[in-house]
Amino acid sequence: QVQLVESGGGFVQAGGSLRLSCSSSGSIYIVTAMGWYRQAPGKQRELVARITSGGDTNYADSVKGRFTISGDNAKITVTLQMNSLKPEDTAVYYCNVNGRRLTDSYRDYWGKGTLVTVSS
Repeated sequence: QVQLVESGGGFVQAGGSLRLSCSSSGSIYIVTAMGWYRQAPGKQRELVARITSGGDTNYADSVKGRFTISGDNAKITVTLQMNSLKPEDTAVYYCNVNGRRLTDSYRDYWGKGTLVTVSS
């Protein structure tokens, strides 16, 4: 009964900022990593940023220096601060959590996505 819900998407002009947030309605007992993925029009889904339970982060080269990911494993929340947005950042952004519940095996949990549109 885990459900991830994203918020914070919208329309913004190039150079602007947005803050995406994701929260879980259910409990995940062990979290290994949380992250954000995106899928742009005509493109495959790609990793944007990821943070492990130990606090290590990984960013796509295209967003390094502009985006910052943060998370709370206890609360199972993950945030993506996006600055200096470019039209190329336009995509549906998906929240992802890798972990398990007490009665389940490890798996990826996904949100339904939030649309970010950056105009030129």
